[in-house]
Amino acid sequence: MTRPIVRSEEDRARAEAAVRELIRWIGDDPAREGLVDTPKRVIDAFLEYFRGYEESPEDYLTRTFEQVGGYDEIVLLRDIPFHSHCEHHMAPIIGKAHVAYLPRDRVVGISKLARVVHAYAKRLQVQERLTAEIADCIQKVLDPAGVAVIIEATHACMTCRGVETPGVIMTTSRMMGLFREDEKSRQEVLKLMGFS
Repeated sequence: MTRPIVRSEEDRARAEAAVRELIRWIGDDPAREGLVDTPKRVIDAFLEYFRGYEESPEDYLTRTFEQVGGYDEIVLLRDIPFHSHCEHHMAPIIGKAHVAYLPRDRVVGISKLARVVHAYAKRLQVQERLTAEIADCIQKVLDPAGVAVIIEATHACMTCRGVETPGVIMTTSRMMGLFREDEKSRQEVLKLMGFS
């Protein structure tokens, strides 16, 4: 079930005023020709960047298929690109997610796995929580024998500010069920994901 957020014109006006104030605060003139429409553009962009707050990732997994010809091996979607923003600096997180599950008796359309990734990514995040939320959602709704999620991403809060170290990739993982308990299953999914 989606989570609609009610925003009035007054709310939008306050948000645009906040952007104008930030422009002023950094030392520029919000009335300058190139910046006059920036507050409107920033607010429009924020609605897109953070649309995940209005989505329910679990809803994407509710329509499943049971007639899969007895298929009971790993289902893997690799290299799902995503953009997120870190909750500490609101700086971009850009990466890719690898999502796998071991179905018991039903599967979900593969596009739905990407939708789950994007719904959680389009919120203020830390990569560790993003990884856990995706895996937990799949486990809760599909109840598979195993779930594996690995995320690789770069963080602008580290590459463009602070330690200023570009090219660094952070990797996080969450293994559940057989992928956590059974070494053979874990190695199989890691190999399919390209990590061994």
